Amino acid sequence: MIEVDDFHKTFADHVAVRGLTFRVEPGELLAIIGPNGAGKTTTMRALAGIIPPSRGRLSIAGFDVQTDAIAAKSRLAFVPDEAPLFHDLTVEEHLSFYASIYQVRQAHTKALRLLEEFELTSKRRTPASDLSRGMRQKLAICCAYLHDPTAILLDEPLTGLDPQGIRVFKRSLQERAARGAAVVISSHMLAMVEDLCTRVLVLTGGVQRFFGPVDDLRASFEGDRETASLEDVYFAATSS
Repeated sequence: MIEVDDFHKTFADHVAVRGLTFRVEPGELLAIIGPNGAGKTTTMRALAGIIPPSRGRLSIAGFDVQTDAIAAKSRLAFVPDEAPLFHDLTVEEHLSFYASIYQVRQAHTKALRLLEEFELTSKRRTPASDLSRGMRQKLAICCAYLHDPTAILLDEPLTGLDPQGIRVFKRSLQERAARGAAVVISSHMLAMVEDLCTRVLVLTGGVQRFFGPVDDLRASFEGDRETASLEDVYFAATSS
């Protein structure tokens, strides 16, 4: 569902990502972890078609993100760490706008269901500018889910969410993965990664250090699948 083949990205004389290759199958939840500057956000933005690769190929559901951009983007959703909302539009108007862009059928019913799921029903006529940070994040997630994407990209998605919101969000991802969506999450929240994700991609300095199941990550860097904490493994995998 999501394929990255020999992805390189260079900004001026800085190499942000070099030689990255991985796949995410339908139903899988992949976490991209690594220190600041590792290339996580660059990879997510390239997959979303926001920045072009310097070399390599990225595709969504078989469609090249560069050469078949509309087909690829119609099948994906991207939620960045700072949700790009329109301050003057209400919650309802945001969902209506996204529904018109993606030509969503039964949009009103789907929107009401999402608002209820993320506890935004009482805020449906509130402008985005009057929402808390957590509520803006919930609204961005609702907009992303509205067209039932088959590939979901989330960059630090827990920003501003309270414990209840985190629980609802995690359950929503599991449900969408169970229906066949491929999910990629970039996060520093290792507890969520360990609890939610089926596979892990470790980046450091723009280079892939590991890609595979969480248990294999433990075995590769700590030698013990049972007792090694993901935090210990993370520092072992990202240390020089």
